[in-house]
Amino acid sequence: MSLSMAINANSVVVLVVEDDIFVRYDIAACLRDAGYVVVEAASGEEAIALCKSTITIDIVFTDINLDGPSDGWDVGKRFGAERPNVPVLYTSGQCIGARSCGPRSLFVAKPYRQADILAACQRLCGTSTF
Repeated sequence: MSLSMAINANSVVVLVVEDDIFVRYDIAACLRDAGYVVVEAASGEEAIALCKSTITIDIVFTDINLDGPSDGWDVGKRFGAERPNVPVLYTSGQCIGARSCGPRSLFVAKPYRQADILAACQRLCGTSTF
């Protein structure tokens, strides 16, 4: 998404954090087709920088296993601390173990169906249809 793109008051902005470019492109296109505004980050560090910025983000969708020093748990923790009203949707192809996703968050296992991600986003932002 171009940062110069106007976001109207009814837009729901989803930050997609995924280090696999093909997976990120696919789900970002799906979300855009469904009417969401999508901001993309290829790493946890990029997502955390966006958390610190003034850009509007309504939902974070993050892979847990990201390349680099910051993983999806770190992204969720940072948003929870700095933007506690922003829900987080986690995904992973690996078992998440005993770690809890916490309040205002959901987990969808990979491989996921696009419909599952859309339904989770709708649930997290409190809408039934877009």
